[in-house]
Amino acid sequence: MNLLLRWLIATFAIMATSYLLPGVELAGFWTAVIVALILGLLNAFLKPILVILTLPINLLTLGLFTLVINAALIMLASSFVEGFAVAGFWTALLFSLIVSLFNYLLSKLTPDKD
Repeated sequence: MNLLLRWLIATFAIMATSYLLPGVELAGFWTAVIVALILGLLNAFLKPILVILTLPINLLTLGLFTLVINAALIMLASSFVEGFAVAGFWTALLFSLIVSLFNYLLSKLTPDKD
């Protein structure tokens, strides 16, 4: 149940961010659900590999290169999902920051079962 709730929170964060941010197009609710699923899978499987491969530059930039990895994953997700488009790198970077902020705020509103 917790996984479904987090998936729903991510979906609403993606929908809200696409509404607020010019340069991001989202076809509808089901497209946001698919984008949340794809981003979750990319973050679970591809992101750790990319972080390890870019560890030297990540250490040099004190972890800020992770933001570049997040933007690249969002651009990759936009190429996979029809109905979801991001205008460019800077839009993807800002999209990732705003979605992360929305995810954090919405997850704080939900009760924690731990």
